Amino acid sequence: MSTHNTTTTWKGKMQFESTNPSGETLLINAGEENGGEGPGFRPKALMLSSLAGCSGLDVASLIGKMKLEVDDFKIETIANLTEEDPKVYDEVIIEYHFYGSNLNEERLNRAVDLSVEKYCGVLEMFRKFAKVEVKTMFHKI
Repeated sequence: MSTHNTTTTWKGKMQFESTNPSGETLLINAGEENGGEGPGFRPKALMLSSLAGCSGLDVASLIGKMKLEVDDFKIETIANLTEEDPKVYDEVIIEYHFYGSNLNEERLNRAVDLSVEKYCGVLEMFRKFAKVEVKTMFHKI
């Protein structure tokens, strides 16, 4: 069994520095409406970035393995936050946007499906607490 260990250190006021298993650090901060000031990722938004990053790494790997032509690729995550405390995401839309002049839509859809249905552990965790909808969009350039 594999484990991950992070260390998150209070830097004062509402800011923390978190170190991940590879030694990289990032700042976490509350929004101004919650007493935060200065730079830093908001914790809930960081979850959405983790979701997009996890699936994006899968899809990027599959683009390479399938030898697909993609000029650019981005993932948008749109999440609904509940009104009551604790505020949680109850619905999440993941939009995969592919850009290029020679996009193989069928194979790109397959790459997204493999990530969504088989490989992305973060997406599977999201399914435990939110309704997840996936959209794939192709932009010819």
